[in-house]
This record gives sequence, structure tokens and C-alpha cells, in this order.
Amino acid sequence: MAPKPVSFPNILKMLLFSYTLWWSLAAATECLAGTQDTENFPLYPAIKNNVQFWEKIYGHYSLKQAVIHDSEDLSKVYEVIPLLDRDLPGSRRPNEIAERLAKEKYQAILTRLAQQPPSTAEEKRIAALFTGRNCSQDMARAAQNVRSQCGQKERFLAGVVISGTYMKEIKRILRSYHLPEDLAYLAHVESSFNTRAYSKVGAAGLWQFTRATGKRYMNIDYAVDERLDPIRATYAAAKYLQNSYRSLENWPLALTSYNYGLPGMVRAARELGTYERIFQNYNKGYFKFASKNFYSEFLAALKTAKTLEASGSVKLAPELNCHYLNLPGYVHIKEIAKHFGISAATVKELNPALLSPVVDGEKHIPKGYSLRLPGGNQIKQQIASLSPAVFKSKQRASQYHKVQKGDTVSSIARLHGVSAKSLMQANNLDKSAKLHIRQDLVIPGKKAPTVGDINTGGKRKTVLNLTPDGKPGAGDSAAPPLIASQETTPG
Repeated sequence: MAPKPVSFPNILKMLLFSYTLWWSLAAATECLAGTQDTENFPLYPAIKNNVQFWEKIYGHYSLKQAVIHDSEDLSKVYEVIPLLDRDLPGSRRPNEIAERLAKEKYQAILTRLAQQPPSTAEEKRIAALFTGRNCSQDMARAAQNVRSQCGQKERFLAGVVISGTYMKEIKRILRSYHLPEDLAYLAHVESSFNTRAYSKVGAAGLWQFTRATGKRYMNIDYAVDERLDPIRATYAAAKYLQNSYRSLENWPLALTSYNYGLPGMVRAARELGTYERIFQNYNKGYFKFASKNFYSEFLAALKTAKTLEASGSVKLAPELNCHYLNLPGYVHIKEIAKHFGISAATVKELNPALLSPVVDGEKHIPKGYSLRLPGGNQIKQQIASLSPAVFKSKQRASQYHKVQKGDTVSSIARLHGVSAKSLMQANNLDKSAKLHIRQDLVIPGKKAPTVGDINTGGKRKTVLNLTPDGKPGAGDSAAPPLIASQETTPG
């Protein structure tokens, strides 16, 4: 049976519908752009290409693609290469090789083009990207600036979904500090709203505070790391950004300082003045690709996230619904779980700042901690009926330290007030030893166990004997930086 022909009126209706849909989307996009705070966060002509590049990284290119480009001129994209799925076992090494070979390929092409005219179709394609009198010099310089950037589309989309849990509260906190609420979208650049994110340099959480900077604004110790709590870390980020803006009086500069550091940004502003001049001419210290592109990434993340939020095609995670209990004393996590009829895992999920020593019962939840509990009237009634007898006046003494991501011998020794040398001796560590995530280290001088042998049923068995070893002392800053391996923990 022949297909029924479509009548002209039906075709006209289809065309009108398509045009109406296109016009509505265009109008919505224009309206959306109008909602962005262009006064505080201007799009300078000098960074337009950079912002467009990052918009494509966040919204177009997938995690299975690597963009081979010029690190100085982000409008020059040489190729987009496919990558293996990162979740596939063993995919990391082949992907690294693929990116390295692609970069070497274009470095070689650009080096040749700097010395001779193009001879192949591919060389002509690359040569066409360079115009002007100084093409040869530009291509020679570009050969040193070939870079690979993986797409982030899936990760960014997941971050937008997760942001629904926290975004309303984050914006409220920012407004309470008289800050632009669009700063909430900076968390997309920092962590894609991954509350468990860790960087190679030890920055952690939604707002990626390093331990040193984080301690200025939050509680960070063996029991609690508030960098991992998205709400507490937002208060810290608000204070940091408020202070940066007071010093620089310009949001593009203040945002860049979040990556580069406030002292360095103040020096750059004194030397060159405006953000555009700094972007185009400043190259001192660690002001490299990441710092130079940080504000552009923020603008791209802001636009991409708002577009996804307004599209109606993305279902955001439900808003955070909880009660808070300010603890008048120290309390075991099992006591809390038992009274409220929830698991210790649920307590941990609601309070990501609580570290494994608390979850495992080695340490109490600290006194004064504002504990997050599930929402609902029943929990509210249970809070009122919580017996004061469950609270203790002192924290439990540590006999062990469970190694966490980014820990070093020196940092652990300082945390517990012992010398790095005694810590190494108590745990039979030498300079070549490697710490592992969740490894238990004996804390010397804390009535902690040391390794010994006993006879058990005719068999020799290594056990832990309760005998102190070593004396408390100052942390040894000269100790070898034995950093905890990150292979056993995601993030």
C-alpha cells in the first residue's frame, strides 16, 4: 500500500510549528542571557573565544573525546580524537597514549609548516588557521602550545542534576553575605558538584579548598573535614570570595584569585590594572593556563548550567530536606543511629564531613557539631526526646590514625602532636614506604599497640600488643613526604 501523501496544509502546519519552536527556543535563550549578571561578570572581547571553547567542553564534547588545540588561542582546534570509556578497566593508559600521539603529531606538523609551505591536505588545513605576516613565527610558537582537553558533557550534566539538592541553599548563603548569587555556579568549575572530589594537590569537596586554606574557615581534623560538607564549605567559600572582592574590587579578578591566590592577584592588579590587561599580558609565577582560563570557565559554566536548568529536559535532584541538631557533647555515631532509627551510613550520607574514624566508631562525633538529620515531624520529636546521657564530656583518645587521601607522615604527625620520626618508628616505616588509604597507623605515646608475635595454638601469629612507643613532640617538617596512595579510593 502506497504511503498517504501529505497535503499542503499539513506541510504548512509543520513548517509553522517548526518556526514557532525555533523562535521560542531563540527567545528563551535571549531571555536566559538577560538573566545573567553582566554587570558583575562581564564578557570581555579578549576572552570571547575562550568562553566559547569552554561552553563546548561543558555542553558538547563528551568524556570519550579529547580536543587537541592551541593553549594560547583556543579558537584553534586541530582535531577531536575519540577515547575509550574511562569506566573500562585498563582504559587510562591507552587514552594517555592516544592524546600524547595526537599532540606529537600536530607539534611535528606545525614545526614543519614554520619552515616550509604545506604539501598535504592536512598541512594545508592547519596552515589555514594561521594568517598574517608572521605565520611562520606563529606556527613555530604554536608547536610549543599544543594541548589536549577532554570533554566534560556527561560530568557537567550530572553536576547540574546534583546541584538541585544544594543550589537554593547555596544561593541563600551567598545573598546573606551580600554576594551575587550567580557565584553558586563556580562550584561547577571546581568540582561539578561532586562533594567527594579530590584534586591532585589535596584540594577537597564541592569548593575545592586545600587543607591549609580550609583551616582558616572550617574545622579540619582527624574526626571531621568540613571541606566535604557542601553547606559548611559554602560558608567558607562565601567568606573567601567576600574578602577577595574587598581587596580587588572586581569580580573577574576576585574569581581568578580563587584559583591563583589572592596575594598573586593583588600583585598582578597593581602591575597591570584591569582584568583584560592581566589576561593578555601577565605571565609571572604560576599564572598559567588554569589561572588564565578560570574566569572564562566560570562564564561558560554559568551559561551552560542555566541553559540546562531552563530547558525543562533535566530533572534536578530534590532539595535538601533535613533537621539540625547542635550537639551539646561528644556522642558515638551508633547512639545517634539507634535513637533516630537510621543507619550509621545514613548519618554519614547526611553529614559527609564526618570522617571514617567517626563512622567506624574510633572517635565520637565532636561536641558543638551541627548534626544533619532526615526531615520530617517524627525526627523533630525524636530530637526533643534525646537523652543527655548519650553525650560524653571528652573525645575518645586515638590509638590509631586511619590514613586518608592526601595524608603524609608529616601531616599525620602534626595532627596528633608527635614527631614524624617516632611515628615512622612505631609503624616500621622507612623513607621508601608508601601509605595506603584506610591503612591504620599506630600513634606513638597514646597507649597504642605495636607489632609483636605470640604463640597461638602452636602457630606463630602477628598481633598487636598494648605497649607505648615513642614520645610526643613537635611535628618533624623535614620528614619524607610519604603521601597516601589514592588508588584504593575514588574521587
